[in-house]
Amino acid sequence: MSKKITDKVTWVGKIDWELQHFHGDELSTFRGSSYNAYLIRDEKNVLIDTVWGPYDREFVSRLKEEIDLKDIDYIIMNHNESDHSGALPEIMREIPDTPIYCTKMGETIIRGMYHQDWNFVNVKTGDTLNIGESTLTFVEAKFLHWPDTMFTYMDSDKILFSNDGFGEHFACEELFDYQANLDDVYSEAMKYYANILNPFNTFVKKKLAEVLAMNLPLEYVCPSHGIVWHDHIQDIIDRYQKWCDAYQEDQITIVYDTMWNATRHMAEAIAEGIRETSPETRVLVLSMTKSDKNDILTEMFRSKGVLVGSPTINNGFSYATAGILEMAKGLKFKGKKAAAFGSYGWSGEAAKKITAELADAGFEIVADGQRVKWAPDQDALEACREYGRAFAKAF
Repeated sequence: MSKKITDKVTWVGKIDWELQHFHGDELSTFRGSSYNAYLIRDEKNVLIDTVWGPYDREFVSRLKEEIDLKDIDYIIMNHNESDHSGALPEIMREIPDTPIYCTKMGETIIRGMYHQDWNFVNVKTGDTLNIGESTLTFVEAKFLHWPDTMFTYMDSDKILFSNDGFGEHFACEELFDYQANLDDVYSEAMKYYANILNPFNTFVKKKLAEVLAMNLPLEYVCPSHGIVWHDHIQDIIDRYQKWCDAYQEDQITIVYDTMWNATRHMAEAIAEGIRETSPETRVLVLSMTKSDKNDILTEMFRSKGVLVGSPTINNGFSYATAGILEMAKGLKFKGKKAAAFGSYGWSGEAAKKITAELADAGFEIVADGQRVKWAPDQDALEACREYGRAFAKAF
């Protein structure tokens, strides 16, 4: 069902309670998500974004309950990834000549995905569209998080349609921030930022400064996933300003994989050493195979230090370790210290190779990898505790 935001603006999106994975299996979405599309009614009527393809017919059917499709004067596509543009082919079958406003790269992406010669109107920062009592202003937001992304600002209702900016994968019946559980919302917003936007921190910082310098009055920020911001706009902006600037808390995260529990015992002993030396620091110990990979990466994002451990397997490290290291490299964490550890039986390369991968991912290496042969005895566990103590002293 649709939901009113203002007299002129209605949410016409789709809540996806069943979504558990996004971008294939790259991102876990255990709280579901929403695909937020918005209908503006003024002297001219505007549809902003659509929904994911599997819901295209449902979307168009519900949209028809709100408005005769032939009365839609313009479609604005702020970003053209499939979860936002997937219903375009279905709606354009019915109103094929309707102008689609998007960036030049947006047109390229839409043409590449749907192979249609629709009526594209390219816009750039500062371009406007008058629709009666309201003027829409376009603001390019490249790499937040695709090169085609833009924001749209509606002056009459003081709304910023921010697409993937300020969003979160979070399904709830409530529309506004003041109606939802904010602890859950902020948790999912951080997870979204850490796993999707963090590689583009430079672009986020620049765009935030640019938008804030425009001094746009804001009553609502309407992203394309999750809740609509109203009462807590400044709070989410403040969080983004912190998150985009090599964010870290007083936390150290230890992640490990293990075969016969030797590496797990090492991880736990290292954690004991850190807690002894720095009792005020939050220390997390997470199994790579028992914990969700995106939750692990979110905790890395929060951390000032990270330790990664694996047994040596086939002269290297485990499959789970390889996946976490590759994803961490892609997320381009900055300003974080790291070290490695691992158990082994006869060759023992894991810790050294993990150290090299951490360095390649941009972490500051503060110690040689800690190794234990076979199962750790009390002396080996004490050596691991000392390794944790020394790591804690590096801050």
